[in-house]
Amino acid sequence: MKPGLRSLLLRGIDSACQSLNKHFIFRQPAQNAHDSAINLLRLLERMPFSAPCCQRLHRLAFPKTPVDVGGVRLAQRLILAAGLIKGDGFGDEADALRAVTVEGHNIIPGWCVLPALLGPVEFGSFTRQPRLGNPGAVIWRDAEARSTQNRVGLRNPGARAAARFLAGRRGQLPAEFGINIALTPGLDDIDQQERDVLESVEFFLDSNVLPSWFTLNLSCPNTEDDPQGHQLEAETRQLCGAFIERLRARELEIPLWVKISPGLAGDQYRVLMRVFHDVGVKAVIATNTLAQPSPEDDSIQAGVGGGELHPESLEAVRQLLAEKSRKHYSVDVIACGGILDGASFRQYQSLGVKAGQYWSALVYRGPFAAAIIESELARYDHEFEAVRRESLA
Repeated sequence: MKPGLRSLLLRGIDSACQSLNKHFIFRQPAQNAHDSAINLLRLLERMPFSAPCCQRLHRLAFPKTPVDVGGVRLAQRLILAAGLIKGDGFGDEADALRAVTVEGHNIIPGWCVLPALLGPVEFGSFTRQPRLGNPGAVIWRDAEARSTQNRVGLRNPGARAAARFLAGRRGQLPAEFGINIALTPGLDDIDQQERDVLESVEFFLDSNVLPSWFTLNLSCPNTEDDPQGHQLEAETRQLCGAFIERLRARELEIPLWVKISPGLAGDQYRVLMRVFHDVGVKAVIATNTLAQPSPEDDSIQAGVGGGELHPESLEAVRQLLAEKSRKHYSVDVIACGGILDGASFRQYQSLGVKAGQYWSALVYRGPFAAAIIESELARYDHEFEAVRRESLA
């Protein structure tokens, strides 16, 4: 599709999504809207024509913006962040594995349709054991700030069941996807954390589910027992080093990315960049959500994303890239936090970012959010070039 026609189409889609949000979706609680979206994904993935239709829509709406980042060649620079395609929660592994064997039971809704429509995605986070997550309402939105907040609590089917489910659909997996593995919340023994992480990786490798990249999630602020303490030098070195050594032992060239928290001290960001460079981490994702009191209970923390997270993530990216430049580290920085439009992504780009992850943009801009953002970026580039030429005339 010609760029001008694509831009016009995306403006119309964006306007329609804004109207739909205002008159329908935002009139219901965020939790209800989220549950409805997951149910829609389940329904679509029961229909054999859904994925091919989504692929056609993707080709129409999304421009090609190839980028080399984190040891991966991606067809586009905006990636759906982990947190949406992670699956159902289960009380124990036996229940999760039984669910995988039930014909027609989709334990990871979105695994097929969303990559077909959106392009690069990150599955997970997956923990070693399944988690039911937190009960009750766990998702909120702040439309004025274009923010989201959640305390889902790492609900997922566990790495073994997830690997087995995806292995059964290996021929339909997308060309570009990552798998996000999170630390086990509440587990203070770093050696056991290492065993859990390595077992999780092995489940996917043994199932021949080989992603374009793995992400190790070092911070999950949406649980009651946030393991932020593992963003320390010795623990990070041990976990990342063991992860990379396990991949090398398999003679696999799958890069490791690491996701970190916002709001860390400057010294901590500098130490983390040094560790990542030393052990061979290819990219750092900055950042995860920001822990703040939940809208319903000030005593409970929930992770904020979207507009309110943007300044914190921007500052983290600035510090990480400054250290990368100063020390000539071979670690890419991938932005994640408040990428809602062309202007917000442009701020990251001005610091030197080549790629970003998004999630809240789906809530506020609709399913073609990444394409709309790319269209806005192209418009800015065109306007900038016009001004530049005028100034030179």
